[in-house]
Amino acid sequence: MNPDFQRILLVDDDSIYIQRLARALRDRGCTVIAVESAEAAPAAAVELKPQAAVLDLKLPGASGLACLRELRAAWPELRVLILTGYGSIASAMEAVRQGAWDYLTKPADADQILAALIRDPSQASREAEITPSSLDRLEWEHIQRVLNDNDGNVTQTAAVLGLHRRSLQRKLRKEPPSE
Repeated sequence: MNPDFQRILLVDDDSIYIQRLARALRDRGCTVIAVESAEAAPAAAVELKPQAAVLDLKLPGASGLACLRELRAAWPELRVLILTGYGSIASAMEAVRQGAWDYLTKPADADQILAALIRDPSQASREAEITPSSLDRLEWEHIQRVLNDNDGNVTQTAAVLGLHRRSLQRKLRKEPPSE
């Protein structure tokens, strides 16, 4: 455990994931405050005075990037790690451009998160870490994003994507393609 990152703020709307991650980080000697919205993050940060923050990219209300900007404005030295279930090169580059220390796709465990916070991004080639996803994977991620935006409504998602409902259902039954 790196002593520089003993206080960590977690912001994620997936309550089961955030509880497990918080417990795992506590088991590794970290003090953790977990909140489920970007709006709750600044008050929690004032209370905790974190050395690092782990933010979900897609949050209800304000996005993880908006939370990132707010936290970095108040605490410029804060190392912010972005987590997301919808990983892409574009979102990774945007997060890093806005001040994120690093970027991981879910599911990331406590050891991966601590390693990413310790790792110096300037020491490794970012291009080597971010490999382009296959077309099948990009299609699957896009479908999942649109389905999420439509609150899980398959009929509405099929209409937005211009697919027949049965075609979309077949695609949804498949496992996600490997990256």
